[in-house]
Amino acid sequence: MKRVDLLQNLNRQGVVCTRHGAKHDVYVQPRTNKEAAVPRHDEINEYTAKAILKKLSG
Repeated sequence: MKRVDLLQNLNRQGVVCTRHGAKHDVYVQPRTNKEAAVPRHDEINEYTAKAILKKLSG
């Protein structure tokens, strides 16, 4: 999955970026207060993308 598509999906769900790292950005779902690290690669492995979406879905 492309990183851009993943971030668009997260933004639609109300997830916000809390901090930027060198290789990952940390996103938080305000409703559940759960956070996940999103890698800064152009392509993100499908399993990783699904796990991020599952963790941050409200």
